[in-house]
Amino acid sequence: MNKITIAIDGYSSTGKSTIAKQIAKTLDYIYVDSGAMYRAVTLYAIENGLITENNFYKEALISQLNNIELSFQFNKNLGYAEVYLNGQNVEHKIRTLQVSGFVSTIAAVPEVRQKLVVIQKKIGEDKGVVMDGRDIGTVVFPNAELKIFMTASAEKRAKRRYDELKQRGDDITYEAVLKNVTERDYIDTNREDSPLVKAEDAIEIDNSNLTLDEQFNKVLSLVKLTLENYE
Repeated sequence: MNKITIAIDGYSSTGKSTIAKQIAKTLDYIYVDSGAMYRAVTLYAIENGLITENNFYKEALISQLNNIELSFQFNKNLGYAEVYLNGQNVEHKIRTLQVSGFVSTIAAVPEVRQKLVVIQKKIGEDKGVVMDGRDIGTVVFPNAELKIFMTASAEKRAKRRYDELKQRGDDITYEAVLKNVTERDYIDTNREDSPLVKAEDAIEIDNSNLTLDEQFNKVLSLVKLTLENYE
């Protein structure tokens, strides 16, 4: 059976990674969370004092990009690949609200995007890939056989993210999460380099009122139809 490339884009906290992992596991495809790569660079910037609440030393970060090595290693217990920053597993550390608060700023830096897009394109050379992010269908894989654009109301997305963080034990308020979601939306859609936009040939899915099962079945049906047409 021929393999295809599946690009899943959309706003933060729309469950892109969840559905991408499910589809990749079902098809036995490679799953890549492009957002984790930007989060890892953000973590590097935070830990090296390159970005704070008051300052962002962009040129210093750009000068240190060659010091940042990213890789993915498959975790058979989890069923997906975890991201490593300079040889260290940072999958848990990149999911904090602090990283979420800075990641859109870091992702707006053209030099950062250029570095990561090169890595992402290389991963997808042999197809059989499900990748989610902000510009996968428009920049990374403009020729992907299936492009999906995920959306949901800001309030729904904030509630999902809040529940996830509380389950992890983070001390956070819903209001803070909602503020983070709306701020990220603005930065993601208004940055000059590769802003978040729906590709012309992408299929939009609003999952504000969909269960995880309903969402999975909807996307899987699109995948099956695409594979049938691709044969």
